Amino acid sequence: MTSVPNHIKRMANDRALIVSARVGRNGLTTAIVEELIDQLNNRSLVKIKANKGVVENTAERSKLFSEIAKLTESSLVFHRGNVAVFWKP
Repeated sequence: MTSVPNHIKRMANDRALIVSARVGRNGLTTAIVEELIDQLNNRSLVKIKANKGVVENTAERSKLFSEIAKLTESSLVFHRGNVAVFWKP
């Protein structure tokens, strides 16, 4: 999508930003995607967590987060471990 401004990156790295959605054992479902779209429409940053065991390795996790960004029409600000932050301008 677009380049993420530095002030958004700082906000995304703030520990005060709480996880607002989780990808569970069922993986990426339409319900999760719809929830993320609603959250991104209400606020600009959304932090999600993929539960352990949902994906096997780092490459699959990166692919999962990229897919979420594509489906929600948002930008992946960063991901670390099982946590990712998305931004919709």
